[in-house]
Amino acid sequence: MTAEPTATPQPDDPGTSGTRAVPRIEDAYLDRAIREVHLLEERMDACPGCANAGTFPVKASGSPTADVMLIKWQSALAERQEGVSFFGRSGDAIRRSVERLGVDPSVLYGTLVLKCPHSAGTEPVDEDLEWLAEEIRIVRPRLIVVMGDRTRRAIDSLKVPMSEPLPAEMGSVARWTPAVEALVVPDIDDSMDEQDAKRQFWADFRALGDWYAAEPPY
Repeated sequence: MTAEPTATPQPDDPGTSGTRAVPRIEDAYLDRAIREVHLLEERMDACPGCANAGTFPVKASGSPTADVMLIKWQSALAERQEGVSFFGRSGDAIRRSVERLGVDPSVLYGTLVLKCPHSAGTEPVDEDLEWLAEEIRIVRPRLIVVMGDRTRRAIDSLKVPMSEPLPAEMGSVARWTPAVEALVVPDIDDSMDEQDAKRQFWADFRALGDWYAAEPPY
């Protein structure tokens, strides 16, 4: 386990009459998370499968200390082209949805189970699961939004300490670990082109708004 970050005393600020400006603990957590995400991305960039296929892993988007982690199965074409998850149609749909729900987009972090484009259509291998588990450890979200049944099964296979099996029922927030709750919803990429599927995604995803409204303001 990584040691808790500590606030490092800073030089005297001339504008504070000799008092020392001490970074907030939130800033220290953010600095550490950014460093750890960069290290993880370096490991992902060294993927031999991507090198052989002439592709690059699709990286996460959002704050690495976000309260809410969105996890979907794999990248769509626009995400592969930009190298960023939740770019394009899925990202636009999420932004519109959270605006309707009154959720601050800055509390979101979006990632994938299958980050390497050459893995599309396959089952996750150990490396895929290790990367995802590492992301969850770094971000330490308070809620994971699990998109689709394949993603639910992949997260269950992580065997996160003290975790409970994710519910197959969609649209209800449930305990996952003592510190993290989970909301299972349909895969957004499978819900974009058919009206009934869109309605079902929205009906299940709106539980995020209720969860967010009930969270204490700290």
